[in-house]
Amino acid sequence: MTEPLTTQVFRVWIRSTPEKIWTAITDPEWTVKYGYAAPAHFELKPGGSYQSVPTQEMRDFAKENNWPMPDVIVDGEVIEADPPRLLKQTWRMLMDPSTAAEPFTTLTYLIEELKSQPGVCRLTLTHELTGAPATSTMVAGSPLDEAGGGGWAWVLSDLKSLLETGTAMNGRG
Repeated sequence: MTEPLTTQVFRVWIRSTPEKIWTAITDPEWTVKYGYAAPAHFELKPGGSYQSVPTQEMRDFAKENNWPMPDVIVDGEVIEADPPRLLKQTWRMLMDPSTAAEPFTTLTYLIEELKSQPGVCRLTLTHELTGAPATSTMVAGSPLDEAGGGGWAWVLSDLKSLLETGTAMNGRG
């Protein structure tokens, strides 16, 4: 088995504005529309809290499968917030005992408008995962999974679809 990467970088180019991308990342009314559809709540200042909570659908699925579901599924702290360009935060997945036992990781969103392509932004997500092999494996995603196990690449693709078409890959929007 190969050692998981300690830093993973994902990029996506989105036909949108930095402001719309920022809002889609930081506003719980948007975060429920793409990816894993869990509302994310940010206190957008250094030292501010970050929490993502399960939806009722997630709670029902966990109950049906006899899985524990915590009230907070991802937590962390804002390190830096420079809207609409940069968000740096700590991040820890609490839904799985193996990732919950690992230390906080660092997640950075960088939104850059392209001068050569007006109306297009490059979103770079960098996830620093030192000391967190289970989290590293999870966020890398599985190339064989057709839905929820796609990690950050899948989440960013879904975000792009939502912002460009008004509809996420699963039809939400």
